[in-house]
Amino acid sequence: MTDDHLARRTFLKRAGVGSVALASMLNESTSLASEGIHHPPRIKRVIHLCMAGGPSHLETFDHKPELARLDGQPMPESLTKGQPIAQLQNRALRVLGPQHAFAKHGKSGLEISSVLPHLSKMADDLCVVKSMHTEQINHDPAHTFFNTGTAISGRPSMGSWVLYGLGAETQNLPGFIVLTSEGGGQSQPISSRQWHSGFLPSRVQGVQMHASGNPVHYVGRPAGVNHSQQRDIVDAVARINMHRNESLHDPEIATRISAYEMAFRMQTSVPELTDMSDEPDHIVKMYGCKPGDGSFGSNCLMARRLAERGVRFIQLYHRGWDHHGGVKRGTEKTGSLVDQGSAALIQDLKQRGMLDDTLIVWGGEFGRTPMAQGDGRDHHIKGFSICLAGGGIKGGTSYGATDEFGYNAVKNPVHVRDFHATMLHMLGIDHNRFTYKFQGLDFKLTGVEEAHVVDGILS
Repeated sequence: MTDDHLARRTFLKRAGVGSVALASMLNESTSLASEGIHHPPRIKRVIHLCMAGGPSHLETFDHKPELARLDGQPMPESLTKGQPIAQLQNRALRVLGPQHAFAKHGKSGLEISSVLPHLSKMADDLCVVKSMHTEQINHDPAHTFFNTGTAISGRPSMGSWVLYGLGAETQNLPGFIVLTSEGGGQSQPISSRQWHSGFLPSRVQGVQMHASGNPVHYVGRPAGVNHSQQRDIVDAVARINMHRNESLHDPEIATRISAYEMAFRMQTSVPELTDMSDEPDHIVKMYGCKPGDGSFGSNCLMARRLAERGVRFIQLYHRGWDHHGGVKRGTEKTGSLVDQGSAALIQDLKQRGMLDDTLIVWGGEFGRTPMAQGDGRDHHIKGFSICLAGGGIKGGTSYGATDEFGYNAVKNPVHVRDFHATMLHMLGIDHNRFTYKFQGLDFKLTGVEEAHVVDGILS
């Protein structure tokens, strides 16, 4: 039995939880151990900087000089005929050249757009995958596909899969936490099912933290109730649930007991987490934010604090990348809201020695078309870019390529399922062996289609 399992046993005994609930949770943990680490991991945690709305790869990481030369000309019908297009159906399709200049950065000479000047300074730590492709052309199903590996609602999110397989390194905070911010463009809604546990145990569901009011809903102690009284209530509820479990043997009851205990501990841990008065001025300045202001920069600072405290999977959504019109000004504005915080997070983790065991993922649910939609770009799924940094990643490199129009991924194409397989591999998990039986079927994050670890991005 691992140290983590022993810690869980000690905690449950101290919490006064009965043997039936204890056995239920420990049996579940034992089964997870057999599904856990299959080979030495490269990383301990994942921070997903989700650029919700679909940032244009043609204005961020994928430089296309030929597209600039052909600006205003008709798109070749051979590329677009019969292909999925969101809002440009039955319209004359014309090329829209890149709206921002690109330059080479760092010793590696990685090409990055002028809308990301701070990330450009981290070029030698970045790996840009330019050959991503996905299957869903509209926002919500595309987010669902990127997060769960399928467009079918109700399946477990990748954060829940990771937490289920490896557990958390903290008992005082949830192992999977989500924060959101917005600004710079059309803000597509983000459903909480994007971090849901699906058919996995509910204890691995993501927990959303909020910038104003109570950081986590329903955790604060009621007025007039002190710590000792709250402890008595939690113990009493645990005894009731334990008694119920003696007849039902329902794993969700043990999960509920654990959730009440977690909420009790969070009454102390969350205020300490969200009080950023201990952050030095130079660190706050590096992130370019006012701590707790709800900005993406503040959320990046919070992500570092969460990572320090053992949170396994962290997602930061920034809603503002949907630029059907005004893509030039839009990418510049939205980029300015996320660029400094993204770069600061990489730099901060690096200087603390934490980047080596963290994977940072920067990107959206899809890219944007090389065809003009007025002065904007439509949704595009055949080729787009994501940016990676952290442990085990080849910094200062790009992987794969789209064609000269930025339309199709033509060199070393990387499907979303390949990304999932690679992420799990870096965490020490073989995606083919990592399954959960539900309704008689063995489910995987990578599904039943073929998926490959992208060795070319690994150092």
